[in-house]
Amino acid sequence: MSLHIEGLRAGYGRIEVCRDITMEVADGEFLGVLGPNGVGKSTLLGAIAGSVVSSGRVVLDGLDLSGRNARQRARGGLALVPEGRRNLFSPLTVQENLQLGLRLLPAPERAPTQDELFTMFPILASRRTQLAGLLSGGEQQMLALAVALARRPSLLLLDEPSQGLAPLVLQNLAEQIGALRGMGLAVVLAEQNHRFAARLCDRYLVLSSGEIAGGGDREALQDAEHVATALMAA
Repeated sequence: MSLHIEGLRAGYGRIEVCRDITMEVADGEFLGVLGPNGVGKSTLLGAIAGSVVSSGRVVLDGLDLSGRNARQRARGGLALVPEGRRNLFSPLTVQENLQLGLRLLPAPERAPTQDELFTMFPILASRRTQLAGLLSGGEQQMLALAVALARRPSLLLLDEPSQGLAPLVLQNLAEQIGALRGMGLAVVLAEQNHRFAARLCDRYLVLSSGEIAGGGDREALQDAEHVATALMAA
């Protein structure tokens, strides 16, 4: 089992957003966390990554990360692509952003990993000297994904990657994310666009008011009416 979470509670100051979250993600599994805005999806991912204060157990690949900060969890194999591509620095070039992501790797691994990422995302290779802030929304999302993958994580947390992207761009992005299966990554995808999640996820959970309110397997996720009803109740 790649990720095990037990009794996770998280929030901001006295405001508790997530309560008693218990969930697991297997090696190589893509898990969707679905729900409308404001139900705690971003807080949950931030708590797993260590950027939001939380309690409870977070265990990744047998390593207990509970109580560790975001940098320590990143070194333990976690990578977060936050909502709005906030892991990017707009005034820096594509290559400079990637180099920031590569800093956690041993020096001899950085250049080969950068080459692998440029092969995986050829559009970024052609834009390597362009400022990140001048990329299209889809290109920025690919760069945000590449920066997270630069750490060679075992668990990738994706927060609303479909946000603000056109349908054709979403199709390309889904193909890029789907290709990660070949890397053996476990992925947690937080989304309110259940159709986008249905292209990728093996299983899903519905989050409601910071608690898990239900879920289902891949077959249930493909049933748009079923999922839409579950989200309306969230």
